[in-house]
Amino acid sequence: MTDLAHLHRLIEPEAQSLGFALVRVRMIGGKSDPTLQVMAERPDTRQLTIDDCADLSRRISDRLDALEAEGRDPIEEAYRLEVSSPGIDRPLTRLNDFTDWAGHEARIHLDAPVDGRKQLTGDLVGVEGDRITIDVKKHGPMTIGFAQVADAKLLLTDRLIAATRPLSIEGADEFEPDADEEPREEEEQA
Repeated sequence: MTDLAHLHRLIEPEAQSLGFALVRVRMIGGKSDPTLQVMAERPDTRQLTIDDCADLSRRISDRLDALEAEGRDPIEEAYRLEVSSPGIDRPLTRLNDFTDWAGHEARIHLDAPVDGRKQLTGDLVGVEGDRITIDVKKHGPMTIGFAQVADAKLLLTDRLIAATRPLSIEGADEFEPDADEEPREEEEQA
């Protein structure tokens, strides 16, 4: 089994050397399609460009290839590397994520039930010490320890969309059909 904490320790300095904060490292896809998923962001924009992803991917590949050449490969089986920005409905993996995204809707899955609930959905209120408060829909505020969180992510809402702006929208209004594609005629409005 792959030691994700060890991979995190190997990958984090590579991300930091490029000025990025590491958001998440995990293996997905199971035995049929093992994929090392790495999410990172620029601390000032909370996003990455495609060029940023390519730069980080090369750094990680070079580091892992060097370890493999030394006979210390941290991932025994063949795998695919996927490097990305966390996206708009991002995972919440660090305690400060719950502070940074206070006021936004999130879904938190717990390791064990609290007050009969294993999933909490509602608006993040904030963090005090290592305790997270979430205003659970149809229940009210609940406070849990960060260590109790198994998985958490923001939910896509109009409020989140309004609060998140892309790095660039240049070219978003341009569309060039493929050379083989027939141009579509606009439907007339009656």
